[in-house]
Amino acid sequence: MPPSKTSAKPAVPPVAARKSRVLIADDNEPNRELLEAYLADIDCEIATAVDGRDTLDKAATFGPDVILLDVMMPKLSGFEVCQTLKTDPATSSIMILMVTALGELGDIERAVEAGTDDFLSKPVNRVELVKRVENMLKLRHVSDELERLRRYIRTMDDDQPPRA
Repeated sequence: MPPSKTSAKPAVPPVAARKSRVLIADDNEPNRELLEAYLADIDCEIATAVDGRDTLDKAATFGPDVILLDVMMPKLSGFEVCQTLKTDPATSSIMILMVTALGELGDIERAVEAGTDDFLSKPVNRVELVKRVENMLKLRHVSDELERLRRYIRTMDDDQPPRA
């Protein structure tokens, strides 16, 4: 029996999986090392940045899913880095967790105004940090998948013949 000539739509193309990426941005080396050690059990690639300008450069080249961003850094503050990343369409979907010793209400408000996705005060609790990063990675991947499906639906809509 010959195969039927139905116009079935193709299945949604699979996602090319890549390992999650986390960028740790802090000008204090012991802080970077501590955060990196705390994240050792998460299956992800980790890169580090030493100041605000380095953070922007690494965000562009490393392509992180999540950035752990210190506020008090040389060259550009974490507030400036966050605002720059969130206003650039190429980096606006990166999840940003500000990790800082600043804890005043005004600092939190300023971080939110800059576009941060979450805020964590130092000294950092390892369990809290790990859970927040894991949740941010999940959210980032769900958001990416949703956007991929939206693009797929748009291409399917473009392939439809015009209605009479």
